[in-house]
Amino acid sequence: MNLNNKQPIGLFDSGIGGTSIWKEVHKLLPNENTIYLSDSKNAPYGEKPVEEILKLSIKNTEILLNKGCKLIIVACNTATTNTINYLRKNYDVPFIGIEPAIKPAALYSKTGAVGILATKGTLSSKLFEKTSSEFAKNIVTLEQDGEGLVPLIEGGKLNSPETNELLLKYLSPMLQHNLDYLVLGCTHYPYLIPQIKKIVGENVTIIDSGAAVAKQTKSILTKHHLLSNNYTTSKHQFYTNGSLEVLQNILSDVKDPILTEKLDF
Repeated sequence: MNLNNKQPIGLFDSGIGGTSIWKEVHKLLPNENTIYLSDSKNAPYGEKPVEEILKLSIKNTEILLNKGCKLIIVACNTATTNTINYLRKNYDVPFIGIEPAIKPAALYSKTGAVGILATKGTLSSKLFEKTSSEFAKNIVTLEQDGEGLVPLIEGGKLNSPETNELLLKYLSPMLQHNLDYLVLGCTHYPYLIPQIKKIVGENVTIIDSGAAVAKQTKSILTKHHLLSNNYTTSKHQFYTNGSLEVLQNILSDVKDPILTEKLDF
């Protein structure tokens, strides 16, 4: 496939969560055009069988390739940990994956206890197991499936009593183990950081993958000579098969012009 630096970066997620990654990428690479695919109709991926996650990831990838993307960010931990190897083997564009940032948490933890809030699909994946065994063998990892959080975020209920109740239920047991790092293993969860901070307090450092993914994206684009040299206004298209209003609300802090559109896929 012939790629050039004028083509957009593509991102997909099982909904609006990956916009947390998009914001970091856009902050670091403001000259890049982007296309974001929010597969909210099929959220959450974390509770689906691997075969279905792969099928959805292939569908999303092919939509982005048909729209001319030069690189694809799999802005979903579950899709990355279950399908990234297949996607890299079967398509000609570079892929950037996302997985829970266990390595820095394990490296910097002083208490020897690290919490991981992620989806069932991520926690049960082979890639997560491999990363954990490699980097976290000498520390206590407190794994928690955040079941129910993604549908609440997709429903626009970031600050609802139900969301706060679930967070309290999931995080309180971790605090009894004196953790000092909490890894967010789902791209939806950074939108819950204000509520999470109220529960875990100032002594727990919260880590998500956004900034690291943005740096890796820049590195890969540079390596393949695909960095944009466009210094006029960049173009950003967001497509969802779910609620357009929820997508627009989550992007309300974006100052650059963006296009949001409902798409049946």
